[in-house]
Amino acid sequence: MTEQTNKTLLPRGVDAANFEQALAKFRKLLGEENVLVKDEQLIPYNKIMMPVDNAEHAPSAAVTATSVEQVQGVVKICNEHKIPIWTISTGRNFGYGSAAPAQRGQVILDLKKMNKIIHVDPDLCTALVEPGVTYGQLYDYLQENNLPLMLSFSAPSAIAGPVGNTMDRGVGYTPYGEHFLMQCGMEVVLADGDIYRTGMGGVKGDKAWQVFKWGYGPTLDGMFTQANYGICTKMGFWLMPKPPVFKPFSIVYDNEADIADIVEMIRPLRIAQIIPNAVVIANALWEAGGISVRRSDYISEKGATPDAVIEKIIKDKGLGQWNVYAALYGTAEQVEVNWKIVTETVKKSGKGRIVTQEQAGDTQPFKYRAELMSGVPNLQEFGLYNWRGGGGSMWFAPVSQARGSECDKQKVLAKKILNKHGLDYTGEFIVGWRDMHHVIDVLYDRTDPEETKRAHDCFAELLDEFEKEGYAVYRVNTAFQERVAQIYGPVKRKVEHAIKRALDPNNILSPGKSGIDLANKF
Repeated sequence: MTEQTNKTLLPRGVDAANFEQALAKFRKLLGEENVLVKDEQLIPYNKIMMPVDNAEHAPSAAVTATSVEQVQGVVKICNEHKIPIWTISTGRNFGYGSAAPAQRGQVILDLKKMNKIIHVDPDLCTALVEPGVTYGQLYDYLQENNLPLMLSFSAPSAIAGPVGNTMDRGVGYTPYGEHFLMQCGMEVVLADGDIYRTGMGGVKGDKAWQVFKWGYGPTLDGMFTQANYGICTKMGFWLMPKPPVFKPFSIVYDNEADIADIVEMIRPLRIAQIIPNAVVIANALWEAGGISVRRSDYISEKGATPDAVIEKIIKDKGLGQWNVYAALYGTAEQVEVNWKIVTETVKKSGKGRIVTQEQAGDTQPFKYRAELMSGVPNLQEFGLYNWRGGGGSMWFAPVSQARGSECDKQKVLAKKILNKHGLDYTGEFIVGWRDMHHVIDVLYDRTDPEETKRAHDCFAELLDEFEKEGYAVYRVNTAFQERVAQIYGPVKRKVEHAIKRALDPNNILSPGKSGIDLANKF
C-alpha cells in the first residue's frame, strides 16, 4: 500500500486526486523508493537558511531520477497533471535558498543519483559529467587515474558539483574560475521531453562537442543558466592542465580604508594576466568565521560587533583588516618573472605585507585558500556559520567594475546598513578580469525571531539602497528572486517570459526561478 500524502500540502493549482494520480505514475516510472512523500523523507529538502517560515518553501514530494529517460518520463507526467517541479543536483545551495523549492508545494526533482563521470580527456583537458557528480568525486577520479588536471570550484567545494554550480553561474579561484566561460556543451531535457544538445552536440557522430562551444546558428547555452527552460542532464567543461609550479601567496593589510588602493593595485595585474586567477580580498570577520571563530567567544551582547572587538580578534588570530589571496601558475621561469612583478608592485604601493606558502606553512586560513586555488576540494568555509550560529545565512552579491572607488563605496554602504540592523559586515571582494563580485554573507541567528526579522529587513534594504546606486546582485536566494528580477527591468522580463511560454507553456519547470513564472504578472 502506498503512503498517503498530506492533503493540506499540494502543488499550486493541483487538487488531491490529480496529485495522487501523478504520484502513482511517478512510482511506476521511478520505483517506490524514488518517490518520497513522508515528512521525515522530505526534511533534507526543507532546511532553509532564509528569514521566512519553512512552510513557505515546503515541498509536497520529492522524486529521484537515475537516467535521462526517467527525466523525460517525469516531465511527461508533469505536463499531463500540471505538476510543477523544482530541479536540484548535488549541492546544498546554502545562502541561496538551500535545496527547498521556490514555492510551497512544488515537487523536488533530485538528480543526485545521476552521477556518472562519462568521459575525461587528458590530452584535450575536457570532461563530460552528469548533474549528480560532485567536485569531490571528480577530484578523486583525477587522483586515482593520475591525470595531471586541475579543477575549479566554489569555496564549499567537496559536496558541490560542476553542473549545478555552472548552471547558477558560480565562480571559482583558479585561472579557470569563470565557470560558465569554461562550460562546453550541454544536454538539456526540455519541458516537452525533447532532448536538446547545445553547440556541436546535435551533429550525429560529432567528436567536437566538448572542444567547440558555438556550433552553428544561435548559441543558446547561456539561456538555460539561472533559468527554468530545461533540465541539464549532461555538461561538458574544460579542465586546466596542472602547472609545473603553483605559488600561492597572501597580502595582509591592517587598515580597513585600504580597500580602494588594494583594488587599484590588483586590477592591472589581473587584466594583464600577471595574476591569472580570481583574487580574493577577504575582510577580517570573513576570515575569522572561516576558521570557526565564534562571536560568543568575544562578546555576548546582541547587535553589530564593535570595532574594538574586531581589532581584538585580528590581533588574536593574526589576521589583517583585509586579506588578499592570489597565486601564480606556470613554469619556473614564468613564475619567477611574474613574482618579481608582483613583489615590486606591492613594494611600490607602500602598503601590505606579502606572506608566502613557505612562511605560512599549514596555518589557517592560508592553507584552505591555497587548496582552493590549486583545485583541492575542502569544506573549510562552512566555518562561517559558526560566527553567529543559529543557521541563518543569505548571500548578498552585488557586482561592480573593478575600481577602488566602487569597492570602497559598496563596502561603506553595506557596512552601514548591516550595522544599522545589528548585523556584521562579513564580506569579500573577488576580482575578476574587469569586474568585482562583492560577496557578503548576511549571517544571523534564525532561532531568534527578532533577529530573523532584522535580517529580512536588512536584506531588503541592501537590495533597495544598492539599486539606487546602480548596483544589482548576480545571484540571490529564492525568497528574494522576484524582487531582484524587478531590478533588471521590464524588457528583460518580457523576453524571459516569452521564451518560457514557448518552451514550457504548462509552467512545470521550476516556476519562480529568477522571477520567471507564467502564473505571475509583472
